[in-house]
Amino acid sequence: MEVGSTMAHLLPLRVSLPAAAAESHKASSKPLKFSKRTRESKTPIYNPRKGSHAAANKTQKLNLEVSPHRAVSAVRLMRIEFGGAFADLLNEKGKGSGDNEMGYVARTLGFRTRELDYRDLRLVTDIVGGTIRWRRFLDYLICSICHDENTFKSMEPLLLQILRIGFYEIIKLDMPRYAVVDENVRLAKVALRPGAGNMVNGILRKLILLQENNSLPLPKVEGDERSQARALATLYSHPVWMVRRWTKYIGQEEAIRLMTWNNSDPSFSLRANRGKGVSRADLVMKLNLLKVPHELSLHLDDFVRMKTGLQIVIQAGLLRDGLCSVQDESAGMVVSVVDPQPGESIIDCCAAPGGKTLYMASHLSGRGMVTAIDINKGRLRILKETAKLHQVDGVISTIHADLCVFAEKNPTKCDKVLLDAPCSGLGVLSKRADLRWNRKLEDVEQLKNLQDELFDAASLLVKPGGVLIYSTCSIDPEENEERVAAFLLRHPEFSVDPVDRYVPSDFATEDGFFFSNPIKHSLDGAFAARLVRDSESRRGGTP
Repeated sequence: MEVGSTMAHLLPLRVSLPAAAAESHKASSKPLKFSKRTRESKTPIYNPRKGSHAAANKTQKLNLEVSPHRAVSAVRLMRIEFGGAFADLLNEKGKGSGDNEMGYVARTLGFRTRELDYRDLRLVTDIVGGTIRWRRFLDYLICSICHDENTFKSMEPLLLQILRIGFYEIIKLDMPRYAVVDENVRLAKVALRPGAGNMVNGILRKLILLQENNSLPLPKVEGDERSQARALATLYSHPVWMVRRWTKYIGQEEAIRLMTWNNSDPSFSLRANRGKGVSRADLVMKLNLLKVPHELSLHLDDFVRMKTGLQIVIQAGLLRDGLCSVQDESAGMVVSVVDPQPGESIIDCCAAPGGKTLYMASHLSGRGMVTAIDINKGRLRILKETAKLHQVDGVISTIHADLCVFAEKNPTKCDKVLLDAPCSGLGVLSKRADLRWNRKLEDVEQLKNLQDELFDAASLLVKPGGVLIYSTCSIDPEENEERVAAFLLRHPEFSVDPVDRYVPSDFATEDGFFFSNPIKHSLDGAFAARLVRDSESRRGGTP
C-alpha cells in the first residue's frame, strides 16, 4: 500500500488531494494506531508568548530582514515533529499555501516575512524534506560541537530547528556558508532573543571551521555488528533497527545503497488518465508546453517520470482537471499484476485514497465494476469525487466497512480481489522522509498480524477460479513473501500464478512474485503476489 508521494518532493500532505495523488499516504492511514515519536526532552514546545519578544506584541508585524523560507521551514519542522503536520506547500488546485504557512509563522513567531515566491516554495520543500531525512546525522554533529549532551537535550525546539536548518544548508545543500550563518542568526535573534542568535553564530562558525579542515566529528564503522549498525545509522541517518534488519537480509553493502537511495531527492511519475481519453502522448505534449523535463516510463505505457517541475504541473491544473494523476510506476505495475479486463468484477479491499482503484477502473472501458472498500468514510468520499473527475465513476462503487466484518457477511464473490495491505512503508522512505522516524520494530510485528487477518478476509470474496492479489509498499520479506507463505499454508485452495506474464521479467522473483527494488529499479519498493483459487469451491483445504 503505497506511501510515497504527491506534490513537490512530498512528505505526506494533509489536504484534499486527488485520490491517486494522495495514494502515497496509504501506509499510515489505516486503523492500526502507532505511537508518534517525540524528541525526549523536558523542554516544552516553544511558546512564542514567553520572554521579551512575546508574540502578542508583534503579531502581524512585517519583518523584511528574516529569510521567509527559513522562517517557514523552522515553524513547519516544529509542527511536523511535535504536531503531526506535513511538509508540502501546494494543494491540488495548484495554489500555493504560502499564505497559510505565513499565518503559522505569525502565530508561532509573532511576525510575518515577505510572501513566499516560487523559489521560496522549492527551498522550503528541499530544506524541510532534507532536514527530516538527515535529522539523526545533523543532531549527532550539533551534539558533538556543543560538547555537552545536556545542552543539546535541553535546547529549545525552535532553536534546534534553526540549527538543523543551518547544518543541512552548509553540509548537504552547499549554500554560501557565511550567508547561511547570517540568515539563521538573524532568524534566531528575531524569533527568540539576541543570546540565541549568538549561540547559533558560534555553533555554525565552528561547523564551518571543522568542515574546512576536513575534521567533522563522524563516527567510525568498526567493532561488532551492533556498533557498526549504530555508526551507519548515524552516518546515513536511519533508525538503528532498520540498519540491523537490512544488514541481516541484504548485507551491509546493499543496506548502505538502500539508505543512500532513501536519502536522495525522490522522482515522481505522472499517469495519463486514459479513463478521460488522455493518452501519454497528450500528457507529453502538455509537459512540453510547460517546459517540464520528463522521460517516458520504460515499463508502463500510461506513465512518464519526472525529477523536477511537479509544482508547475500542479499550478497548470493538470491534476485539478483530472488529466493525470501522481502515481509511482511500482503502484502501476501492481495494477498490471491484477490485469483488470472489461466486464470483470473487482474488489479493492483497502482502497482509499484510491490510486489503484482509479487505474483499474480506467482499464474496464466502461464495462465491469471496481468495488472500493475502506474503513475511512471521508477518504471514500474523496475517491468518489475523484472518480467522477476522472470519468470512471460509472464503473466504481464504494462501500464503507471493516473488511473483516464485510467479508464474513457478504455472500458475493468476485473475479478478482486486490488487498493492498497496510504495511510499514519501508519501500517508500525516499518520498516519505518522516516515516523512518515514525516506525518502530514492534510496528512491523503488529502489522504482520493485521495483514494475516485482512488476507484471510479478502480470500472469502474470491469466487472459484478467481484471483487474489496481495500487495504492499514494503521491501521487508516478513511482510511480503512470509505472509504469502503463511497464507498458503492456511489456504491450500489457492496457488501462486507467476507474474512474469503481467510485468517485465526483471520485476519477477524466482517464486513468481512481483518485486520492485529501489536499488535495482530506481522506483519505490513494492511487492505483489497473484494467487488463483481452485475452480472447485474448497475453503481452508476442506472439499
